[in-house]
Amino acid sequence: MNISEIARRANVSTATVSRTINQSGAVKSDTARKVWRAIDELKYYPNSHARTLTNPFFPELVRSFELLAVHQQYDLLLTSTDYQTARMTVCLRRMLERKVDGVAIMTSEMDVGLIKELSRRGVPLVFMDVGQVGPRMSHVSIDYGGGIRQAVDHVVALGHKRVAFISGPLDLHSARTRRQAFLEGMRAHRLKPDRRFVREGMHTAEGGQQAMAALLRLSPRPTAVVASNDWTAIGALHAIDAAGLRVPEDISLVGFDDIPLVSYTNPALTSVRMSAADVGATAFNALFSLIGGDRLEGDTYQVATRLVVRESTAKPHR
Repeated sequence: MNISEIARRANVSTATVSRTINQSGAVKSDTARKVWRAIDELKYYPNSHARTLTNPFFPELVRSFELLAVHQQYDLLLTSTDYQTARMTVCLRRMLERKVDGVAIMTSEMDVGLIKELSRRGVPLVFMDVGQVGPRMSHVSIDYGGGIRQAVDHVVALGHKRVAFISGPLDLHSARTRRQAFLEGMRAHRLKPDRRFVREGMHTAEGGQQAMAALLRLSPRPTAVVASNDWTAIGALHAIDAAGLRVPEDISLVGFDDIPLVSYTNPALTSVRMSAADVGATAFNALFSLIGGDRLEGDTYQVATRLVVRESTAKPHR
């Protein structure tokens, strides 16, 4: 099976198919649904989860979930949505056809119509960041806001007033939550956020690098930057280095997730720790409770975050 056949079935160009699969450009939601429908009909399933799992946060989450599943003698079916609602619909329906005992949806977006359909089917469900608690539906809530506020409190306490933020893609609920927490955190310190200092990234190193490069062109430039995740911060670190500047002497930098890699960057990155293992274990235990009938009504399960201070933050250069 190749992209040309998918394009003919969906009545779109091969470029549109490629952009949809690789998320490398803007594609209208209706068009994306047509492409994913064609992919499903033609039984062509690109290995998209490999790209998602390059972020080490996700393998650790899956590993934690799987260890508990195996211990309870459950098999695990794993698929990636690439944050595409249409793709998620295809993946979930395929799982339901296999009569799975329960589903954990570890993504930040969810189609409301699909939630209603799953609820009617009575399938035990656990969501991360989105979805409502209800019969056989539980919610894993990560304290993004608390983590971001800790980051803001930290850099402001060091003396920074020109603080920038690089968000994730704002069509994601978790990215919007972090951005809002940054703005509220700044206002709590009676610092008015400069709109030019708030940039949208893509939760990738490339996105972080591009957003940081734009921030460095401003005058005056920020003295501290909080990034929505660690890959964004790593990209920002490269942009700062390419500009001939130093972290933290010229600019302080904070990430989010605290993936193992950031302990080995130069300098080691200050980051908000969100334990992937805790997220995975919490999600499984919440789902197992629903599957086993211990709980018919769902619940909200909180996962805490905390700031880990390393070498990438310091007082602003005078």
